[in-house]
Amino acid sequence: MTDRAPRPAAAVDRVAAAAMWEAYSAARPDAVRACPEHTVEHFGDTERLADELLGLVLAGGKRATAELVDDFRARGDDLPRVGSHWIACDGRGVPRIVIRSLELRLGSFASADAAFAAAEGEDDGSLESWQREHRRYWTRVAEARGARWSEQDEIVFERFAVVWPPEHADPV
Repeated sequence: MTDRAPRPAAAVDRVAAAAMWEAYSAARPDAVRACPEHTVEHFGDTERLADELLGLVLAGGKRATAELVDDFRARGDDLPRVGSHWIACDGRGVPRIVIRSLELRLGSFASADAAFAAAEGEDDGSLESWQREHRRYWTRVAEARGARWSEQDEIVFERFAVVWPPEHADPV
């Protein structure tokens, strides 16, 4: 047993992400022309969580995610829009896949439903586990940036597809 705090997810490898974006852009120029902006990030706030959530995406069970609007603002990122892309990295910052936003909506914690919880594919997939785990997570990340999370805070609810590399891309 150890009392060590979880290791934060590593900084993303921007050089490798640029190479991945270049390969995707060459293969899918129409998608990039339609929505050229992209971000480079990872799921979660720790190395373990980033790897766990990316693993769910790679296995095909996770096609949705939720993030606090205040977390986008704290990083200086714009909110995503339908068609925008993000390069998802593992917990060590290595880019693994390109994701494209298919559906987005803003809402409160109470607006999450069972279908969205199932699409996130985490824990047992139930709304109850989604609520429990997201309460813990958002309390932790808000505290890390010196804020206090509330169930009334705005959340970005996103459904996405994996679009690159071909061996991980969802069928079109």
